[in-house]
Amino acid sequence: MTRRKMILFALAMLALSILIAGCGREKIKNAKNWPVDSFEYTDQNGEPLSLDDLKGKVWVANFIFTSCETVCPPMTANMARLQQKIREEGLKNVELVSFSVDPEVDTPEKLKEYAAKFTEDQSDWHFLTGYAQKHIEQFAKDVFKTHVYKPKNDDQVIHGTDFYLVNQKGVIVKYYDGLDVPYDEILHDIKVLLNE
Repeated sequence: MTRRKMILFALAMLALSILIAGCGREKIKNAKNWPVDSFEYTDQNGEPLSLDDLKGKVWVANFIFTSCETVCPPMTANMARLQQKIREEGLKNVELVSFSVDPEVDTPEKLKEYAAKFTEDQSDWHFLTGYAQKHIEQFAKDVFKTHVYKPKNDDQVIHGTDFYLVNQKGVIVKYYDGLDVPYDEILHDIKVLLNE
């Protein structure tokens, strides 16, 4: 092999390795780009939790309330199953966040009691309250592109049932059905974010 051919071969291999390295980073398909507004709420332990506390972590969010008679119990059970699968996969820096859509009823104590029905370890799962009803309705609409509505003279709240995947920068990148959960897809997408 001549010197010129060796140089061309080496350059071709270098270009190929750069191309492969650049293509090796997997991206989330059909990613959203919905930034989460700054917040600081109260969790089930009476402790503050803010968006800044979640920066650098991947998190999955949903909307629930403790006196829900329909979708919340199965959704929360599904989130508990996701929590277990995340742990089985050994994934670190992943948190779960459940926003109460009935904050005037859902005190930290009620949220803690509710959470205990679904998980023994709440260390990576935050059930949030500490805001006005109108606030969570607007927050859900503006940030998560979902609805929350509490009719007058009714103890039930109308709300969306999706799970939302939020990246380390506090940006919603994807959402999934919270009642028919695609666990493998969520775990895959969490791994993609953790490897970025």
